[in-house]
Amino acid sequence: MSPVRSASMAPFSDVLTDAVAAICQACDLDPTGATLIRNVNNAVIRLACHPVVVRLVTLPSYVPRAELAVTAATLFAEHDVPAIRLLPGVAQPVRAAGHVATLWQAVPSVGPAPTGADLAATLLTVHGLPPPVGALPRWDPLSDFRNRLRDAAELEPRDRRFLDRRSDELAAALEQLRFPLRRAVVHGDAHLGNVIPGPAGPVLCDFDSCCIGPPEWDLTPMAVSAVRFGRPAAHQADLAAGYGFDVTAWNGFEVLRDIRDLKIVAGVFPAPGRGPWVATEFRRRMASLRSGRREDRWSLTR
Repeated sequence: MSPVRSASMAPFSDVLTDAVAAICQACDLDPTGATLIRNVNNAVIRLACHPVVVRLVTLPSYVPRAELAVTAATLFAEHDVPAIRLLPGVAQPVRAAGHVATLWQAVPSVGPAPTGADLAATLLTVHGLPPPVGALPRWDPLSDFRNRLRDAAELEPRDRRFLDRRSDELAAALEQLRFPLRRAVVHGDAHLGNVIPGPAGPVLCDFDSCCIGPPEWDLTPMAVSAVRFGRPAAHQADLAAGYGFDVTAWNGFEVLRDIRDLKIVAGVFPAPGRGPWVATEFRRRMASLRSGRREDRWSLTR
């Protein structure tokens, strides 16, 4: 296999190259020339020789999320939700040489850039699905963060204590919230970065946070991105108008916003091989949290 090439500035390693090779060998696929698209919670790799995208689990605590993504994708396919589809004919998740991955049919990004209105329409479809009894977990956004915190061996004790304490504070605040919208199937990480402008229209991707929970959670990432990453405010306005509910006007939004901030910080936890940019961005985000500066601009993960 040729070394995995990086389409962005996502870090990669010999371990990642070997893992992709093992997964591909198990599925009779050729990994030659594979391209690393992103490496944050999962390593996302596009194969050059097949119209396939591999999402490789890189943290032990994320193995159950790969299984969850398969469950959610199956549900979405059954109900014709505009979303990416699993690679057919392969038992998933794929396990090979100690690695775990899910394989997806690649969707070319050839359509118009998705808008907040597109995301609103997709979320209304997802939130309108009949909840599958027992198939999806109950929404618990802080358990995922705590798993990431546990896996983050490179964190300094001072940072770990602060984040642990902050997650406890937000868990207590979450218990007090009363949600106005009816619980539903939720995507769990709904933002325009998880909408692909496919040839037949926008399609949803990244299902490993799907659960049964409050739709308000799916309406939060866009509002946070407008502040933290300078995304156009029109995207959030179009989402609210298209969905028929403005989460930022609800009195519980502050708690959800702060939980979302924690999860964004987890995306830049220090780890071997992640490079100096990640360390700098982690310090920037931690400084914002410690000082309570909710309007600070952060940089997008490379």
